[in-house]
Amino acid sequence: MDDEIRALLARHLPGRPVRSVVRLGEGYDNVAYEVDGELVVRFSKEDDPEERSAAIRRDADLLTAVAALSPLPVPEPVFADPEAGVLGYVKVPGAPLHENPVAEPARLAPALGGFLGALHQVPLERMDGLVEPDTAPFTEWLAEAEDDYRAGAGRIPAAARAAIEDFLGSAPPPEPRDLVFCHNDLGAEHILVDVRAGAVTGIIDWTDAAVTDPVHDLGLLYRDLGPEVFELVVARYDGGLDEAGRERALFYARCGVLGDIAYGVRTGRRPYLDNALANLGHTFA
Repeated sequence: MDDEIRALLARHLPGRPVRSVVRLGEGYDNVAYEVDGELVVRFSKEDDPEERSAAIRRDADLLTAVAALSPLPVPEPVFADPEAGVLGYVKVPGAPLHENPVAEPARLAPALGGFLGALHQVPLERMDGLVEPDTAPFTEWLAEAEDDYRAGAGRIPAAARAAIEDFLGSAPPPEPRDLVFCHNDLGAEHILVDVRAGAVTGIIDWTDAAVTDPVHDLGLLYRDLGPEVFELVVARYDGGLDEAGRERALFYARCGVLGDIAYGVRTGRRPYLDNALANLGHTFA
């Protein structure tokens, strides 16, 4: 892979030396490598050439648009190779929050609330052609959550199962009425932090960005940071949150924690599993 990355950079950034290549990690959609501690080169895992090429073009255009409007740093593309399924962008400083907890997570709330307030007020015409609507009904969310529960049930403490099963057997909340531009996967793994400073340094992985319920972004913060930090984020969030929104936030948090448990079990990625199990208590309180 080192030789492939060196060849890509020689083609797209001629004259740029390459001193080191380090594998950063792998997600659902991509595998990422760090070059010289400054650049991230991301390879799509999509097998279909046409879909892969279209996704790279879309991601490059989307990140360029987001960089112009986000109050927090995001990856900024420096080259795109749609045919190869590769996107290169400047590395955002910081470490993923899910593996690098901060001592006082409440200190993250003002930046996250301000970020979401700005993001959710972006005029939709600015995102036209860059993202699709995500309007899956809550009945589908519950069905997927039930599948995830079955996949991870063997790792879930017996004391937590009754509350989870009650949730899965209950009617979902009313569907959202207002849809906005969202990150749509704002888990702790996509929030970068300076651990010593207790500060947010950037937001990464915009692959799932969509026009959808703004509360989804907030619900994942409830899941990963807990109800106290969630309330502090909402206090700094310009969009406001009514009781129906709070009900949906908890719904998304519960579906999300079951999804993370299942993902950790299926892939063997312990940070996802361990963090999700730790989040069960406040998510199903």
